[in-house]
Amino acid sequence: MSEAKKTTNRKEIEEWAKKHGGVPSIIKGTENDGKGEGVLRIHFPKKSDSNESFEEISWDEFFKEFEHNKLALLHDPNGNFNKLVNRD
Repeated sequence: MSEAKKTTNRKEIEEWAKKHGGVPSIIKGTENDGKGEGVLRIHFPKKSDSNESFEEISWDEFFKEFEHNKLALLHDPNGNFNKLVNRD
């Protein structure tokens, strides 16, 4: 893995995810009774055996929750490693 990069840039996040086959998702069953989307992830359906645990959402929904929770994406620009972390 090359050096991980932290970003909040929406265009950069979306382009990185699409380049690696990732889609904006939530983990099913983590929704908050209308108070939030649930636990966010960038999911790689073609590289995963656990597709039933994830529900794809729109980028608008993803970034709404991303901003609400003040998250940043820590990722490998050249690979699939990624983790949503606090911006601080």
